[in-house]
Amino acid sequence: MPDTDRAPKSRSQKKREHHALQALAESLIRLSAGQLAAVSMSDALRQNVMDASAMKKSALRRQIRFLARLLSEEDSEAVFAAVERATHGSREETARLHRIERWRERLVENDATALAAFVEAYPDADRQQVRNLARAARRERERKAPPKAFRRLFALIRELES
Repeated sequence: MPDTDRAPKSRSQKKREHHALQALAESLIRLSAGQLAAVSMSDALRQNVMDASAMKKSALRRQIRFLARLLSEEDSEAVFAAVERATHGSREETARLHRIERWRERLVENDATALAAFVEAYPDADRQQVRNLARAARRERERKAPPKAFRRLFALIRELES
């Protein structure tokens, strides 16, 4: 007896799903090798994604359509979730690094008020060490010396941030 509860997919619905799979394939191609390694997929799909990164424009369009067909045979929701984690994770890390950079710049530019705000935001911070590193970084900048203290200040803030 046929299943009457499920209506067949319309042609428009099939096209929307295929376009979504093509977009997912393009996202897979844009991932770095490390991010791609974290995505659970078949070896054939992984190899075709890696091959696509070296292709020219017209061949790449055909490869994306082929990848979409391969994705339709796999658990595309799991692949999509892994791609989202890989791309959003890097966005979060980038935002974190920008936040650290802003703190470092504030500390180097304006010692007194920035230091008070920093110690309030990070109570575990050693006030004296942060002040000394910021002062040394400011002197390095004025003398155009190598940014040794500037880097150490960044490392200290990154450690406190984690």
